[in-house]
Amino acid sequence: MSSAFGNIGATRPADVPPAAPERIGDVELGLDTFGDVTDDAAGTPLSQAQSIRNIVDQAVLADEVGLDFFGVGEHHRADFAVSAPEVVLAAIAARTDRIHLGSAVTVLSSDDPVRVYERFATVDALSNGRAEVVLGRGSFTESFPLFGYDLSDYEVLFEEKLDLFARLRQGGPVTWSGTKRAPLTDQRVFPTTEHGAIPTWIGVGGSPQSVIRAASYGLPLFLAIIGGQPAQFAPFSRLYRQALEQFELPQQPIAMHSPGFIAATDEEAAETFFPYHRTVTDQLGRERGWPPFTEAQYRAGLSAGGSLYVGSPETVAAKIARNMRVLGVSRFDMRYATGRLPHDHMMRSIELFGTRVKSLVQEMLAAQEAAPVA
Repeated sequence: MSSAFGNIGATRPADVPPAAPERIGDVELGLDTFGDVTDDAAGTPLSQAQSIRNIVDQAVLADEVGLDFFGVGEHHRADFAVSAPEVVLAAIAARTDRIHLGSAVTVLSSDDPVRVYERFATVDALSNGRAEVVLGRGSFTESFPLFGYDLSDYEVLFEEKLDLFARLRQGGPVTWSGTKRAPLTDQRVFPTTEHGAIPTWIGVGGSPQSVIRAASYGLPLFLAIIGGQPAQFAPFSRLYRQALEQFELPQQPIAMHSPGFIAATDEEAAETFFPYHRTVTDQLGRERGWPPFTEAQYRAGLSAGGSLYVGSPETVAAKIARNMRVLGVSRFDMRYATGRLPHDHMMRSIELFGTRVKSLVQEMLAAQEAAPVA
């Protein structure tokens, strides 16, 4: 089959750059979604309610095919259906057995750390210890005016609320004070967790200050790589490792998140995904002043050095394995939902990700690590 985007699998490099940051933890593959409102098979937009119900079914499939994590994002705008991720995660918890469940990300700056902690502690109880939190500042700002926060306080809100959340997850009574929230004095929060502290990651988009902040709390790092070349993020992995060492804290895992879509062949995946990805990118471009998305940009993202994991299981697995090693990450989460991409396409992509890609990535990483680095 001829493709407008060429043979994207043919450009996979076999080499891996030396001096890759150390990987901590077992290799894991997960999925996350921002809760996009999607189309049905005929191209008609679904309701936000049906889109939410479909997310639960997608998570159930992810559990069935053996994936390690399922994350749900938080937005407060018409093109995304999920404004309360923890409620969706609770529904997923009741229908799954082993997959870990978390946010992608929790916009901590415009929320209350106590309420965030209580909601995730509840998800942790319902899932029997499978809850995780990914905390970040988010790439959208609509939650700030919605909940009465001033964008000029963007930095201090996150710094103070992260500090409080880090205290809360330690357990026991908390005494804390800041400038943007009422203080706490010997305050306990409930429910208590049965399996220790809830795993908590700090999501960053490429700021050295954010990387050092994550290290200062001894929390795992989550790299959001949605454009450019993933290899450009390797300095952040090294900075994080160095910062943990300087803070005299134990080394922690690093994870990465990027968009992707899997089909039987490279050509099918590239052609199916392109219009949905272009529509989303152009919508953001109109809001943020970017030029229209081009096919040349798309081809760059599809290339071996790009940040789109779109293709056959073999192509996607090779790209994941290479970048996991280059960046020293132990978990790769694919943002499997993009724009109005229909539910049936996403379900097939999830199935291939769990049944084919995961085992291929594990085999490739094992082979890479057994071979000498050139």
